[in-house]
Amino acid sequence: MTEVLKGRAVVTVPSRAALRDWLAAVEELLCWGWVDAVTQKVDDDRSAHLIAPRKPTSAWSALNKRLVDQARASGAMTPAGEAAIAVAQGSGTWSFLDDVEAGIVPDDLAAVLGTLNAWNAWPRSVRRGTLEWIKTARTAPTRAKRIADVADAASRSLRPSPFRR
Repeated sequence: MTEVLKGRAVVTVPSRAALRDWLAAVEELLCWGWVDAVTQKVDDDRSAHLIAPRKPTSAWSALNKRLVDQARASGAMTPAGEAAIAVAQGSGTWSFLDDVEAGIVPDDLAAVLGTLNAWNAWPRSVRRGTLEWIKTARTAPTRAKRIADVADAASRSLRPSPFRR
């Protein structure tokens, strides 16, 4: 039985083994120019994970680029997947997150962090997420607000607001 959630068909993954099989499908999604995206709660026992055609403006993570390399090596890439990559390479979204993935702290953030040790105490995933959150700000005031949030959080030994539990 197919369920519909917010106008989208829902595929239920009933077991851990089925989940493992589904997660292997993420590479398959990339082969066709699709991507896994937003996760949302369905009910107390389930969550939904959106898969959709990749938007031409979406940045490519290092993980997805490694999966593309593996798919190419195995011969699994399709023309549709290669076309999505060509668009990303042409627009710059293919390499947009390279500095984030490398953990490079931009000068404006480094200036406000100063000698605060909280940055280094945060898990790598939080530092990476913070760098992406700052980099994806669409306006200078939004970027400045995010950097101020990070500096304030670090001064109080907290994680930045999007990464607090």
